[in-house]
Amino acid sequence: MDSSYVKIINEIIHNRKSVYPKNYIDKEISELVIKQVLENACRAPTHKLTEPWRFKVIRGNQRAELSNFLADKYKKLFSGENFSESKYKSLQQKPLLANCIIAINMQRDPAERIPEWEEIASVAMAVQNMYLTCTAYNIGCYWSTPKLKDCMNDFCEMAEGEKCLGLFYMGYYEKEIPSIKRAPLKDKSNWL
Repeated sequence: MDSSYVKIINEIIHNRKSVYPKNYIDKEISELVIKQVLENACRAPTHKLTEPWRFKVIRGNQRAELSNFLADKYKKLFSGENFSESKYKSLQQKPLLANCIIAINMQRDPAERIPEWEEIASVAMAVQNMYLTCTAYNIGCYWSTPKLKDCMNDFCEMAEGEKCLGLFYMGYYEKEIPSIKRAPLKDKSNWL
């Protein structure tokens, strides 16, 4: 394999990071780029080819609808002592700051030929492909798993057995986002 490909993939992996909506700028992500992000997601490993990932793309005016839905649902479910004004405002603002939000869903294999954790792992690998593709395009992204993800079927129609595993926020950014230092490999590996 050409060593330049190895260098590029290593660079993309090392530069991948979560970039939160508060850092996004008002710049549209083209439909072509979003489709490429999703195409690459669909190349993730999948046992028995169950391809459990499902995606709901939320753009334009739908972002305001998601904003209202999340805020209203939070207010309804978390009242009194459990209510946090800052959490409420955050749920309201995040969808409006992102240019695109993708609901990350999993469709369980109807025959349940493999354990559920393997299908969740496949979806997570699809999300990693989304992260890497966004990194290559210099698009910030962030996988959020709010408690309200379990209510997403009230926002968008889902098939039987489909459930939301989180929201993937995307947006261009200009501000330098520092990389987070990782512990050395020697602390996490044992060569037998």
